Amino acid sequence: MRTLRRDQSLMPGGAGVDESDTRALETAASAVGNQISGGSFGASVQAGTIHGGVHVHTPTATAPAAARALHTLPRDVAAFTGREDELHRLLTTTENDSAQVVAIHTVDGMPGVGKTALVTHAAHRLAERYPDGQLFVDLHAHTAGQNPADPSGILATLLISIGISPQDLPGTLEERAALWRDRLADRRMLLILDNAIDPAQVEPLLPASPQCLVLLTSRRRLIALDGAEPLPLDTLPPDQAARLFTRLARRTPTEGDRSAVTEAVRLCGHLPLAITLLAARLSHHPTWDIITFTDEFATAQDRLGELEAGNRAVAAAFDLSYRDLTPHLQRLFRYLGLHPGPDIDPYATAALADIPLAQARRHLETLYADHLIEEPTRHRYRLHDLLREYAHTLTAHDPTDTRTQATHRLLAYYTHTAQTADHYLTTAPHLRIPTPTPDTAPEFTTHEHALTWMRTEYLNLIACAHHPTDRTQPTHLIALANAMAAYLRQQGPWDQAATLHYAAATTAHHTKNRLGQAGALWDLGGVRQLMGDYPGAVDLLGQALEQFRALGNHLGEAGALWCLGGVRRLTGDYGGAADLLGEALERFRALGSRLGEANVLRDLGAVRRLTGDYGGAADLLGEALERFRALGSRLGEANVLRDLGAVRRLTGDYGGAAGLLGQALEQFRALGNRHGEANTLCALGMERTQVRDFDTATELLARSRKLFKEIGDTQGEAEALNATANLLAESAEVRQALATYQQALLLARQIRSPLDEAHALEGMAHCQARTGNTRQAAIASLREALAIYQRIGAAETPAATQYLTRLEAGNN
Repeated sequence: MRTLRRDQSLMPGGAGVDESDTRALETAASAVGNQISGGSFGASVQAGTIHGGVHVHTPTATAPAAARALHTLPRDVAAFTGREDELHRLLTTTENDSAQVVAIHTVDGMPGVGKTALVTHAAHRLAERYPDGQLFVDLHAHTAGQNPADPSGILATLLISIGISPQDLPGTLEERAALWRDRLADRRMLLILDNAIDPAQVEPLLPASPQCLVLLTSRRRLIALDGAEPLPLDTLPPDQAARLFTRLARRTPTEGDRSAVTEAVRLCGHLPLAITLLAARLSHHPTWDIITFTDEFATAQDRLGELEAGNRAVAAAFDLSYRDLTPHLQRLFRYLGLHPGPDIDPYATAALADIPLAQARRHLETLYADHLIEEPTRHRYRLHDLLREYAHTLTAHDPTDTRTQATHRLLAYYTHTAQTADHYLTTAPHLRIPTPTPDTAPEFTTHEHALTWMRTEYLNLIACAHHPTDRTQPTHLIALANAMAAYLRQQGPWDQAATLHYAAATTAHHTKNRLGQAGALWDLGGVRQLMGDYPGAVDLLGQALEQFRALGNHLGEAGALWCLGGVRRLTGDYGGAADLLGEALERFRALGSRLGEANVLRDLGAVRRLTGDYGGAADLLGEALERFRALGSRLGEANVLRDLGAVRRLTGDYGGAAGLLGQALEQFRALGNRHGEANTLCALGMERTQVRDFDTATELLARSRKLFKEIGDTQGEAEALNATANLLAESAEVRQALATYQQALLLARQIRSPLDEAHALEGMAHCQARTGNTRQAAIASLREALAIYQRIGAAETPAATQYLTRLEAGNN
């Protein structure tokens, strides 16, 4: 008798045949008897007697021979759709006949993802390769009203199905497992073990023959099952989900229906069970149109309630998995439904559930193993959309106070950690709103670490900032917006930054938080400046300045003066800019703010450069560079290096300019600062144009424009367009250059940037003068440009004056 265990497996120990074992045997035998011989088996077993705790059954003298049930696969799924890659993997599993161990594939996934449908479909395709039988066994890990199947009873069922007489069944689990392996030693059989709860339930049922194939499904990741090939099953890709929906709905969608189908399956989270139930409803109403049906489903108050039919329901499938969790895990799963963002890490989980970090990590790993949460990236977890909705509905049974406290802990964690990260990102001194310190939070030691955290948590921070709560929401919104200001200025998108700061300013106004309102107006004004809305920026920064002065907040006053000076510079009011910046410099120096002083010196250097005082600009920028380096501000240093590179280019030192700009670009990239990178690429493109390296200049300026557009920097985009047009003109692409200058002119006028407008007009004049009968147009463009240069006191005034004189004299 061959009783070898399967290779690399450990069998659980056997046990005596007690009363519960006998009941399992009776249940299994009865089930097989009913399936195979119409129920006659149950009548052939007498009640028996109990001796010493062992229930002994005596078969009747007329017991028939055990019937064989070797082909018990459920019917194939008629509408099976998609899963080509997963199906291919299962169908090719037996191609290697030289395998020395039994092939075991575990298909695991969340409730309703289609595990059973996949293995059943694969088994029907594989049936001919396993002529000795194809058996389907439901292990009932998650079956309503049933306990998980006992492996001893299952083995009784299996042994009877292959011809073992009931009276010959061994009494212990280990003996039955050994007999099962012996009987399958020389057979080619396919075994589906569906809905398994854990490796202990499965291990005794596994054959040892390498000619057998086992397909196993579970809602849990059976990590401890040695030798098994895992096949995690995700939700369907959108295109496959759409095909499944239309197939089950028995519809051929029109072109206008396709977006509705896409939305319907998205609302189902691309979960096959949800799609099946929703499509089934539509299929029974042939007069319903897909668009209206989808709209009604999208606006349903209880979307999970819509996903049920008869005894099948998505919520019911989730219930079975939820009820198997321990109380601590159930609580955590419910609380995850309170999280407003798309994903969560162990730190935020610890804050949300008020548990130690190590415990949060263990609990998340358990929920992941049970396919109740996903791990899209390392240590980042998320709920499927429908599971999130399900978890959120469960929290309705928790007391209001506990839900509120959990949300407050989460918001406090994100706010405090964002403020900590902001310390490494900001280059401007600004106000901080105190927040509670969480028990556990990541520690930042470098700019890179802080930036990575902010990037990773960005969507969560935005969601938390706008998340409505009761008494603490205003504080968290204002503090979070303030903590994210520097990151959003550097990374964009600026439209979202503007929305966030506006919400913070409005909330602060309604709650009479004057300091919070002043800070939010300051941040909003800075973003409006970056977006090219200079009048709006002046208005907002002016309001912030008034409020800071009324509050006697000198740091805020100095910051508002500095920002107002920056806007004046961009609008061509260089004299006004110098006055405001000078006043800001005095305030920062009186406060002992070396960071504020360095920032103002840099902006004063920019004013000197724009007015043609290149020596004065270099001196001021040199002072700013020393201060930034002394402070260890790599971002401030990178900004000054870029500005110094621009001064070197304007003075004809192209080699020096390239060196400084190269250093700046390297630092911006190391810091992950996209805005600084875009500006530096543009400056390098200008420098390469002047040394006639047109290929490199083209690439640099194209990358610069792309970044500016992504960030939302219209002024930067206008500057890059002017630089690109100049490159085209220098490379004799005059007509294309003219069209590009015209694009730059439209943008410059849109944001009221006089310097960019004048640059575009002067460039157009050069192109018009070179294209034939357009001298008068060139003169008109140049006169308009010169008027702007003279009004703002730009450095370009003398050169433009000389060129206009030449044009009017008939010389190009």
